[in-house]
Amino acid sequence: MLKRLRSILMTCCVLATPFAIGSARANDIEELAPFKMIRSLQYVQDSVVLGDHSAIEMQRFMLGAIDKRLRAADPSVFSDPRNVDAALVYAMSGGNPETLKFLSDHDVAGNFDSRVTDALRQYLNGKGGLIVENLSKAAPEYRNARIGPYLYLILGNATSQQDPVAAMKYYDWARLTAPGTIIEEAALRRSVFLAVQANAPDKGFHYALTYARRYLTSPYASQFADVFVELAVAHFGGEAQGRISEILDFMDAPRQREVYLRVARRAAIAGKQALAKLASERAETLGADGAAQPEVLAGFYAGLASVPSSDVFAATASIAAIPDAELSPRDRALRDAAKAVADAVVRPPNDESLTQAFVSKPDRPVVSDGTAEAEDTGSGMSPFGSATPVAAAAGTAEADAGEAGDPEHDGFVAKGRSKIEEIDALLKGEGK
Repeated sequence: MLKRLRSILMTCCVLATPFAIGSARANDIEELAPFKMIRSLQYVQDSVVLGDHSAIEMQRFMLGAIDKRLRAADPSVFSDPRNVDAALVYAMSGGNPETLKFLSDHDVAGNFDSRVTDALRQYLNGKGGLIVENLSKAAPEYRNARIGPYLYLILGNATSQQDPVAAMKYYDWARLTAPGTIIEEAALRRSVFLAVQANAPDKGFHYALTYARRYLTSPYASQFADVFVELAVAHFGGEAQGRISEILDFMDAPRQREVYLRVARRAAIAGKQALAKLASERAETLGADGAAQPEVLAGFYAGLASVPSSDVFAATASIAAIPDAELSPRDRALRDAAKAVADAVVRPPNDESLTQAFVSKPDRPVVSDGTAEAEDTGSGMSPFGSATPVAAAAGTAEADAGEAGDPEHDGFVAKGRSKIEEIDALLKGEGK
């Protein structure tokens, strides 16, 4: 693929790369128009999200080459609006924010729209919330321009926290004006997430189906899988089951199994026993390729979901029998939490729980100033916080492995603790 890509780049007179051959001159790159280089960058980035991961290194090289070209360009180069657009697209495609600042600061001819450059500079410096008002007024003027889809994607990102519904509309325009590109991939993936946040399952399933049809080979597909699992867990049932199955049909068996395992894990943590068992059973039926790990995880999540049920003894024995080596660190933490909850639930009542003698005993340790010590509630980090692309959605739940401080584990423990406190209160009431 890289040979074919290099051939296209040279044929289009786009780059004179370090591996150029023949009579190509060393200073060719200094003579290229920025808009021609940007076209090749767009081609490479679109190839990446369509499954050609070998082009990732080419993308990095091209970003560096374009940065040098823009900084070395004579100001007269930007009298061509195509080169102005190229500089803006470069900045919105993962380029160096300082380069855009350099160009706008040296723009004495007024070739750059200060409304757009100021908004992008703020956004790239982490101040996206401050650009919404100004950019929302400027963006419609560029709706049909080359930078239009990029501006609407940026506007959707900046609006997403305050107004998810409005952000989805911006994403819709971005993806519909740039089909088959990295812009559409990002807009679809983020729209699924916003549909979950806005409790709009119909929109969420529509976006998810479109994504599954086109971008399952994207290096960002793992982020889509995380959000799709949230959507499936929140709305699994009735007609939604058919829509979920339709989306999963676009995946091969290992990816379907991975999604079901993630659904089972989420459902078990959320206390949705029926869903956790159903997802675990479906994951097991997809384990026909002989892989033992998914079958172990499916049984583990099914047992985890059974801990709060009347079958608590069998469930505890089942999950305790799984060797540590078969579970990720986060799943081992979940197993330990489930065992602790189960042990507390089935522990025979003692004298303290049947009398009122220790009613005044504080629930938490008291520190020297007389206040109760704060209870550890975990890191509180969102499972969607990471924006770093990962290899792919396929794999096992080991990809979810992390160190201590898992908010899901903390939530599971907190839920179990509240149930134990309710049981203790009932026992104390009986002792009156």
